[in-house]
Amino acid sequence: MKLADFIKSEDFKKEKHVPVIEAPDSVKKNEPFHITVTVGKEIPHPNTTEHHIRWIQVFFQPDGDPYVYEIGKYEFNAHGESVQGPNTGAVYTEPTVTNKVKLNKSGTILALSFCNIHGLWESSKKIVVEE
Repeated sequence: MKLADFIKSEDFKKEKHVPVIEAPDSVKKNEPFHITVTVGKEIPHPNTTEHHIRWIQVFFQPDGDPYVYEIGKYEFNAHGESVQGPNTGAVYTEPTVTNKVKLNKSGTILALSFCNIHGLWESSKKIVVEE
C-alpha cells in the first residue's frame, strides 16, 4: 500500500476539495510571480469545527528533474473552535494561500490538500519558463 493510493483528484458534486492552482501559463526566467492555491474556489468548502481543510502543500517538479521541491506548507488552525462549543469561536480560516516565487526552468506546480473528513486531494499546473 502506498500513500498515493489515497490521494484523490476528482471532486464531489456538492463541495470542493481539489486545490485550484492560479498561476500564469508562462513566466520569464527568474522573474517573480504569484501562485495562489485555493480549496473551495468554485463551491465553498464548509470550514467548520467538524469539517475543514487542515493544510495545503505546494511543490514544484522541474522538467527533466527526478525530484520534487517543496515550495511551502500552509496550516489552517482556526475553525470556529471555542470553549462555548463548536462553531462559536471568533475566527475561521479560509484555505487560500499565495506565494511569490521565481523559476529558472519550466515544470509543474503540484498542490496537495488535506480535509479532516475526506482525506488527501491533489492538482497540478504546467508552467513554461521563457528566456
